Amino acid sequence: MVWWRLDTDTLAGSRFALSPLAETVAALKTLHRGGGAHPGERRWLDAALPRYRERLAADPVTAALVGAALGPRWNATFLTPTPGAEERGADGRRVADGELFARELAEVRSTPPAVARADLAEALGTPLPPPLDRGDLAERAADLLAWVWAETVEPGWPQRRRIIEADVLARTARLGAGGWADALSDLRPGMRWLGGDRLGIGHRDDGPEPMELSGVQLLFVPVTPQQSWLCWDVPPVDGRRRAAPGRRYAVVYPCSGVLAEEGRPPVPKALAALLGPGRAALLALLDTPKTTSQLVALTGLPLGSVGRHLRILRESGLALRRRAGRSVLYRRTPAGQVLLEAGTDAGGRR
Repeated sequence: MVWWRLDTDTLAGSRFALSPLAETVAALKTLHRGGGAHPGERRWLDAALPRYRERLAADPVTAALVGAALGPRWNATFLTPTPGAEERGADGRRVADGELFARELAEVRSTPPAVARADLAEALGTPLPPPLDRGDLAERAADLLAWVWAETVEPGWPQRRRIIEADVLARTARLGAGGWADALSDLRPGMRWLGGDRLGIGHRDDGPEPMELSGVQLLFVPVTPQQSWLCWDVPPVDGRRRAAPGRRYAVVYPCSGVLAEEGRPPVPKALAALLGPGRAALLALLDTPKTTSQLVALTGLPLGSVGRHLRILRESGLALRRRAGRSVLYRRTPAGQVLLEAGTDAGGRR
C-alpha cells in the first residue's frame, strides 16, 4: 500500500479541479489501451481508434514515444503535469476551456529535452532505445495531445464537462455529509482513508515512497475515461527530477457517474408524453439521490426549469427530498418508480 501523510492545512486547502489536459491524457491512455470500459467509451473508440492508429502508423517516432511515456512502471512525468492553470482570469471570469487546455499544454511543450528523456527512461525502467534519443520529444508529445484534443475530445467536450461537474457536485455533497473519509473512499482503485493523517493512494508497492504533504496544494481531478494516475511537481535538477516534495500534487480519477450517464436507457416516449420531456428526464435520473446542481449539470436544463420540474414531481408524489448536511437531495418515490416502469413497458410494446 502506497500512502501520503496529509497535514490539516493541506487537506483543508485541497479542492476539486477541472483539467482539459487531464481529460485528453486519459483519452490518449484509452486509445493506447485500445479497449473501452463501458458502452459509451467503446462507441467513442469505434470512431476514434482507427484515426489514432493511422496517425501513429505515419509517425513511428511518436508511436515509440507513446509506448515509452505510458510505460510499464508509470507515466512519464512530463506527459502528465499537475493541473494548475487558473480556471478564472484576473477579472473573475471563467477562462474558456480551449484556452485552459492551451495553457496546460504549454507546460508539456516547454519540457527541456534532457528532462523529457530522463522521464521516459524512468517510465520504461530501462535506457531509452536509440530512436528516442533526440531533442524534440516534448514537442512531439504536445503535438499528439493537441491532435487527441481537437479530433477526439473537444467535439464531445460539453457532455464530458457536464459529467465532470456532476461528479464534483456529488463528491462535494458526500464531503459535507460524511467528511473526507467518505468523499475519497472510492476515488481510485486502492484509495481509502487509513486513519489519522494517512491517505492510502494505491495498491502497488513499486510507486512513489510515502510522502509528507505539508504546505502544498492538493487537487482532485475527475476525468470521464476509466483512467487514474497520480502527478506532482518535482522540479528538474541537472536534467533529472529528484525525489523531493513538490508544490502541487494531484489525484486524477474516473468520474463515478459515467457508467450511468453513458449506459442509461432513453426516457420512455409514453412517460415523456405524459409528464413532458423535462420532467420525465429528471424522474429517470432520480434512481439515486441527486442535488439540483447535479441535475442541471447532467441534463443541461436551466436551474429555474429544474427547480420547477422538481417541485411538480414532489407535489405529485413522484419524488421526495431530504437534507444531507448542506445539500438537498432528490430521489424517486415508489410511486415514481412504478410510473417509470409503466412508461418503459408501454414504450416496449410500441
